[in-house]
Amino acid sequence: MSPKPSEQSLFTVLFALGANILVALAKTIAAIITGSASMVAEAAHSWADSGNEVFLLQAERRARRPQDDLHPTGYGREAYVWSLFAAVGLFTAGAVVSILHGFAQLGSGEPDTDYLINYIVLAVAFVFESFSFVQSYGQARSRAAERDTGTLEHILSTSNPTLRAVVAEDAAALIGLVIAFFGVLLHELTGNAVFDAVGSILVGILLAVVAVVLIDRNRRFLLGEPAPDRVNQAALVSLLQHPQVERVTYLHLEYVGPERVFLVAAVDLIGDDPESDVADDLYAVEQAIQRNEHVAEAVLTLSRRGAPSLLPHDPDALEPR
Repeated sequence: MSPKPSEQSLFTVLFALGANILVALAKTIAAIITGSASMVAEAAHSWADSGNEVFLLQAERRARRPQDDLHPTGYGREAYVWSLFAAVGLFTAGAVVSILHGFAQLGSGEPDTDYLINYIVLAVAFVFESFSFVQSYGQARSRAAERDTGTLEHILSTSNPTLRAVVAEDAAALIGLVIAFFGVLLHELTGNAVFDAVGSILVGILLAVVAVVLIDRNRRFLLGEPAPDRVNQAALVSLLQHPQVERVTYLHLEYVGPERVFLVAAVDLIGDDPESDVADDLYAVEQAIQRNEHVAEAVLTLSRRGAPSLLPHDPDALEPR
């Protein structure tokens, strides 16, 4: 039996946290010994990532809390709150520190250092970060295949903020290591420490771009990200296949957590039951819809007279399979 998506995400975050702590320690030691600006930036990057994983673990834990009377759609949106904190942390503790340190080192005339230590640490870090990236990217790719979408498209659009954050941070870490390598290498070849300082600035800019993208995605989901057309079509077909539903005239699905939606629909029911029976019928349909693990809450109302019907893009989708 394959693990649930939430369990996969938790393992991915824990794996990334372990890798980032080991890498951060190695980079910090190398930065202290060598004084390399690029290594200082990379150490700040890894410590920021490690702190962010703690926020992401909190996101996973708090978003799993069950629904209650005060939160009928559950606590899923907490995942976006804590992921937003993580993205802000990446910007402040990673990007800003790296950029400021790089500019501070531009005119410092940083002396030659032990380049071998930097190369060894960068190589070890690349191996650890690669393992973490393979884990997170593999999860994203498998989820994208289930939805028949591209992996990059799924990473950007997924309602799972922890998966998006880990993949983005791991990718940025690998690119940052390459930038740091060339900064140290050019410093060694030319004897000019400017290249090392520029490497630190470029790493900071990279982290800033990633952080801004993550902040924007979490902001959108906190405001109420509507479900994509693929999800809407699946919900419409499911409603129309219910034996008590004749037609659907309005449908809105909004994400309220990772892979969880709040569904609102206006429907016409089969028959001409009295008002009291109609209320019971609507409630029965709502309960049937909410048995789907991806529906946090469903609210149905009656269609207004003359409202046009919603039809699936593919009429064959209503045929029994």
